[in-house]
Amino acid sequence: MATVTFRFYEELNDFLPSSRRKRDFGYACVRGETVKHAIEALGVPHTEVELILVDGESVGFDRILADGDRIAVYPVFEAFDVAPLLRLREHPLRVTRFVADAHLGALAAKLRMAGFDTLYDNHFDDDEIEALAVGGRRIVLSRDRELLKRRAITHGCYVHALKPDAQLRELFARLDLFASARPFTLCMACNAPLREIARREVETRVPPDVFAGHERFVTCDVCRRVYWEGSHWRRMRGLLDALASR
Repeated sequence: MATVTFRFYEELNDFLPSSRRKRDFGYACVRGETVKHAIEALGVPHTEVELILVDGESVGFDRILADGDRIAVYPVFEAFDVAPLLRLREHPLRVTRFVADAHLGALAAKLRMAGFDTLYDNHFDDDEIEALAVGGRRIVLSRDRELLKRRAITHGCYVHALKPDAQLRELFARLDLFASARPFTLCMACNAPLREIARREVETRVPPDVFAGHERFVTCDVCRRVYWEGSHWRRMRGLLDALASR
């Protein structure tokens, strides 16, 4: 049995017991154990990891651990470019798309309102989420570590915050979503694109006071919901503006 030394950085420490946070610690590994297996055995989902250095050299998840190795593990970076160092994922995501687990319905609706393609159904089981992530090259959003440890899931985020607004702020900061947000372009209910609709066409589809008080409407051609710039829109607009200003 070999002994290696681990050090985890930044928010990855949240997955560790307090005695192992922000410090070097020893780990006894079995013969042939990969760095991915060791990281997940320590409680950190591989989807949270962006960079692994073994004795200062960037390695992939399949690197076999050897006695005396010193491993530094870093989370997903949004503030600076580490692309030249990365060895973990063969194909980066070109478009930011999500699939959210059953506990994140409110977050999914807010992401859609911000313009991010987000699949959600509270009946999705873990196998379905995994298949949607792989087939659609989507980032899995979850508070279930075991789901994020599934081998086929290459991109995922463990959502630390508990309330939807805080969850949205967390994702915007961690994944640097500001530049790619396209607010009010997707239906909150079914994720389909919204389009502008003539005011006269919605007279029978919205409450009379809403029709009287608004000039601009958009609709979803899938579920036929109609949206207008009401109090909910203004609240979301304020939240997105606050995120952008930060």
